[in-house]
Amino acid sequence: MITDSQIHVWEDDRPDRPWPKPLRNQPQLPNGFTADKAIAAMNATGIDRAIIVPPTWIGDQNDTAIEAAQAYPGRFGIMGRFDPVAPGWEDRLKTWRDQPYMLGIRMTFRVQPFAAWLEDDTLNNFWAACERLGIPVMVLVPGVVRKIEPVAARYPNLNLIIDHMGIDLTAKGEEATNIDDLLAIARHPNVAVKTSSAPCFSRDPYPYADIYEMLSSIYNAFSSHRMLWGADLTRLTSTYEECLRHFQEGLDFLTAEDKEWCLGKSAATILNWPES
Repeated sequence: MITDSQIHVWEDDRPDRPWPKPLRNQPQLPNGFTADKAIAAMNATGIDRAIIVPPTWIGDQNDTAIEAAQAYPGRFGIMGRFDPVAPGWEDRLKTWRDQPYMLGIRMTFRVQPFAAWLEDDTLNNFWAACERLGIPVMVLVPGVVRKIEPVAARYPNLNLIIDHMGIDLTAKGEEATNIDDLLAIARHPNVAVKTSSAPCFSRDPYPYADIYEMLSSIYNAFSSHRMLWGADLTRLTSTYEECLRHFQEGLDFLTAEDKEWCLGKSAATILNWPES
């Protein structure tokens, strides 16, 4: 079973589901990206299921993601957006995984005010509660993985997943391969890594030779049991098929068993989303 660890599904800004103003980030595509389009791409590529990560530009709402998962049972799980400073957040967190198809939470620390939360104690109670409740958290910390390391150390039973290998999203080639902070955080067994949208960080065509050694280093540090393949389809610089084939055929250090873990079993295990 092949699981894509990150896909965005969203609708255009509309009165009953308004986007925050000013926008936290620009949409990756015009006119939204529907569940129907996602399923069509998954079916054409041989992807069994995917994890919907609601994008930052729509704000802290998960309605569209939940509706997509309900429309295609068994095909989508959700790492939802959550506001950890809103009144009543503690009570909302207690029942977070009672929501349909909700696997955990995705936090982004690329833009303000979220980036500042890694500089102080704002999220201490949030991290502690997620650890206590067994809620996995995906974290977008592009270029600043070192700032999440204290969280991994302080909350050893909190499952943290580093998005996009912790690389600055604008980096390519040699600029992208300085991952010392990511390799260092691998010493914490509660940390996993999404090797998502790997082609986006390469200057080379398939099979992306300039990021081969980087991915090999990640494998040696984390093992396949803590690596989650993903495409981030709506910003992908390659085809969906090439992104998948890269891990199926283009990385000779991966054994057949490793590929099963990277392409599905790691997500199923870490996010408690059993393969059926």
